[in-house]
Order: sequence, then structure tokens, then C-alpha cells
Amino acid sequence: METLIFLHSYLAYAVLLILVLAVANALKGWLTKKAEFSLDKDYRLSLFALILSHIQLLLGLAVYFTSASGLSAIRELGMGGLNSAARLLAVEHPFVNILAIVLITMGWSKHKKLMAATPKFKTIAIFYGLGLLFILSRIPWSQWL
Repeated sequence: METLIFLHSYLAYAVLLILVLAVANALKGWLTKKAEFSLDKDYRLSLFALILSHIQLLLGLAVYFTSASGLSAIRELGMGGLNSAARLLAVEHPFVNILAIVLITMGWSKHKKLMAATPKFKTIAIFYGLGLLFILSRIPWSQWL
């Protein structure tokens, strides 16, 4: 159990870093109207962000269903019995981060259907950027840093 929490906590740094890089790269490509969406840099960076965020989601779900701060806290105390810190961990963090991964996945799917580079960069920038904002909004900062 502690290993899962450790992995989930420290992989989060890598996920945030790669998402920031993917969003920055996409914004740069979009705003400068870069002519080519390269397989070596642009595609791989976006794909790596997608893969790492999905791995993080799987680890998070494993933590959620096996830890005292997740589903068992809701069962034990009920939704009305959770204080704000417990509600963040038991409800808000998982729900919002699942939405973030859905947005990232939608961005990946939509960008693959586009042919021109600028719309590809725009799609990645918007969807990955929203996903990143969602993730940043529900990190339990007081426990994490």
C-alpha cells in the first residue's frame, strides 16, 4: 500500500513536468504556426504525456480503492462527515483528475484525425492545457510538498 502511494506521489512530478513540456511545445507550435508536426519531437512528447498520465491514473485508482483516505473514508464517515481535506482526497482529487485524463485523451484522439500541423498543435495545447489546469487545481498541495 505504501509503495503505491509512494509511486503515485513521485510519478506525479514526472507527469506534471511532461505535461507542462507538451503544453508549452504545443502552444509554441500553434502560436508560431509551425509548418510540421514532427514525429521525433512533437508526436512523441504528446504521446509520452498521454502514457504517463494514464499510468498515473491507474496508480491513483489503485491507491483510491485500497487506502483509508479514499473509498473507505466515504463508507466510514459518509459524504457529510468528511472535512475539506478528506473530501479533497476522497472525492475532488479523483473526480477532477479523471476528467483531466479524459480531456488529455480527447486531445490525443482529436489531434490524430487532423492533417495540418497548426490545428494539431492547437488541439494538443487546448486539451492538454485544460487537463493540466484540472490536475493542478486538485493536487493536495499541503500533503504533497
